[in-house]
Amino acid sequence: MAHADHELINRLLNSPLEAVLAEARGIRDERGPARMTYSPKVFIPLTRLCADVCHYCSFATTPSRLLAPYMSEAEVLDVARAGAAAGCKEALFTLGDAPERRYAAAREWLTERGFTRTIDYVRHCAELVLRETGLLPHVNAGVLEQADYDMLRPVAASCGLMLESTSERLLEKGQSHHGSPDKVPAVRIASLEAAGRAKVPMTTGILIGIGETAEERIEALLALRDIHAAHGHLQEVIVQNFCPKPGTRMAEAPEPSDADFLRVIASARIVLPDDVSVQAPPNLNGERLVELIEAGIDDWGGISPVTLDHVNPEAHWPEIAVLEEVCASLGRPLVERLTVYPRFVATDDATWIDAKLKPAILKLSDAEGLARDSRWSPGVADHAPATPQQPLGCVLPGPTAPALHRILDRAANGNELLVDDVVALFTTRGAAAQAVVAAADTLRRQAKGDEVTFVVNRNINYTNICTHSCSFCAFSKTSSKAGFRDKPYNLDLAEIADRAREAVAKGATEVCLQGGIHPSYTGETYRSIVRAVKDACPHLHVHAFSPLEVTQGAQTLGMSIADYLRMLKDEGLGSLPGTAAEILHDDIRAQICPDKLTTAQWLGVCRDAHLVGIPTTSTIMYGHLERTEHWAHHLLALRRLQQETGGFTEFVPLPLVHMEAPFYRKGQSRKGPTWREALMMHAVARIVLFGQIDSIQCSWVKLGADGAAAVLAAGANDLGGVLMNESISRAAGASHGQEIGVPELRAAAASAGRPLRQRTTLYTLFDRTESELAYTLASPGAMRR
Repeated sequence: MAHADHELINRLLNSPLEAVLAEARGIRDERGPARMTYSPKVFIPLTRLCADVCHYCSFATTPSRLLAPYMSEAEVLDVARAGAAAGCKEALFTLGDAPERRYAAAREWLTERGFTRTIDYVRHCAELVLRETGLLPHVNAGVLEQADYDMLRPVAASCGLMLESTSERLLEKGQSHHGSPDKVPAVRIASLEAAGRAKVPMTTGILIGIGETAEERIEALLALRDIHAAHGHLQEVIVQNFCPKPGTRMAEAPEPSDADFLRVIASARIVLPDDVSVQAPPNLNGERLVELIEAGIDDWGGISPVTLDHVNPEAHWPEIAVLEEVCASLGRPLVERLTVYPRFVATDDATWIDAKLKPAILKLSDAEGLARDSRWSPGVADHAPATPQQPLGCVLPGPTAPALHRILDRAANGNELLVDDVVALFTTRGAAAQAVVAAADTLRRQAKGDEVTFVVNRNINYTNICTHSCSFCAFSKTSSKAGFRDKPYNLDLAEIADRAREAVAKGATEVCLQGGIHPSYTGETYRSIVRAVKDACPHLHVHAFSPLEVTQGAQTLGMSIADYLRMLKDEGLGSLPGTAAEILHDDIRAQICPDKLTTAQWLGVCRDAHLVGIPTTSTIMYGHLERTEHWAHHLLALRRLQQETGGFTEFVPLPLVHMEAPFYRKGQSRKGPTWREALMMHAVARIVLFGQIDSIQCSWVKLGADGAAAVLAAGANDLGGVLMNESISRAAGASHGQEIGVPELRAAAASAGRPLRQRTTLYTLFDRTESELAYTLASPGAMRR
């Protein structure tokens, strides 16, 4: 052992306990957002037979005491389905080490069903659970070789193997591991290293109080540190305290003292790298949950609302509500995670997640790689899980960090934030997230007052034929994408003009014109569209053409972007929709829209538009492959351009509607943002853009009217347009309709305690007695699509 490690052991064991605990807390608090995580799981004890005879274990038994050596497929699925119905995301397969080595009954049962080894049946059941329920299997199958881990990779998101101890003494007669060949430290270390070579995210840990010395406990932690340094695959280390169980050989053995247990937990946090979580089981420590958090843990492990802890059946799982209160009181709100940790999920590195498993993980994960917080997704018919009075749902009170308030103060003073600051805002949870939402609402009041605005407009999507291959787009109908909701179409100029006249007859002040990149369209096509609308309706504001369409038009005519925009302006173009922005980060654009404009090109078109006197909106399309840091870069890019030109009229977050999106259907995307993420996008945008872009709009089409109302309490001030005949979100699977009436918008604003006011595209307010009171939607089907 290195001299430095000897010194470290001496310091950890001989320093005052409070000093060690304080050091561990400090390291934990610096390693990431303030939160405590856990995995909602269902426990599947596939077999209680085991080749080993650990003297403290009450889980392992003999064939004569079981109805069958293994759970059947049907029994496994019954448990898994109950877990999925209860909101679990993990299926924990726990079993003894290779029972077929010891018991003929195990061998015969497996042979009758076509399996040679227990691990082969484990893989089969894990695949069954994954396919039938969508739960992510986590496999604790004892000592395995690399070939076994390789076999599990496509069906198990993570695996686990407790190191327990590196003490060889425990193998001696009379000690806890005597007669248990799989508990030889070198064997278990070799298995953990094999998992590393197989690139399987692993859970491991130590068990204290089974006869090891204080020094040996730290030595085990150092061994895990070194294993992780070589392979980078340890996601969490459990520090588990021995609890004597009746009927075992160690039933009368003493438990470790509180001081010893807390010292080892703190030592684990100090010894292990920052990217490895430290966990302690809450069901074994219900009376000292606060003390465990104060010792430096950041995770509670798996907790089941459905099944017992079959390894510790006497220790019931804590109530989630109790854990939530304890965690919130310490400023570390409780957050669900997946069985595989965020750093393996929220990465572009495909090393750790098998391609066959990735779709199931994406369905369950959010932008941080944590678990989705509800079943809600944008565009679904379900009500948003929030109200204007509780935009984040029920949030427990708790302290918030001074660092958060410093970020909020800098933004409120008009300063540009750093990327890390913006990420910190997006990743807040609990009371801290509530503080961000409240700050956004305050800044909204300063920037725009209490009036909620809207515009009476009509969408005219003149073609859904497109040469581009954006992986998220369900609107475009090319030969490779057709077959969902709509067929290809291309409106002629007379039809476009007629639809504009209909809109004006119903009180519209704006027509929004966008479409696919049709292969036959040129710059003259777009020019003629503007001319047709203005000839038919001279006073109607033409809000038309994304930066991508403008680029196509300019290129086909051999003109500069600025000159082409001047041409369109002369024809009557009033403003550009800032769509096709998606995520303004080229790493993400290369994945979702590789043949679209680059970030610089999109910003360049908007800059040119602003400089020639054409204002634009700005947007973000989020909830698919991107992460919080990409959101931060996007918002800051918009802020910087606005500082330069002042040409953005508003910012419009557009959450992905996933249902018909091609990349979601192929298992390559998340299910849009979670509710918390959708709300926080509006709130953080208000904070980041404060003093630059005053209007933050929410999309009732994607959030629903009730969701939009809740977002009004989180920094938004505008409900957008009535969107007669909105078709892009509908094509993607949204359920909130193609148009909305003023009474519904007024009700949404009123539920937030705010008045409604009609505006123009460029935010001139109408007199309260004007057309907002007269406007009503035509009867269903009266408007042509």
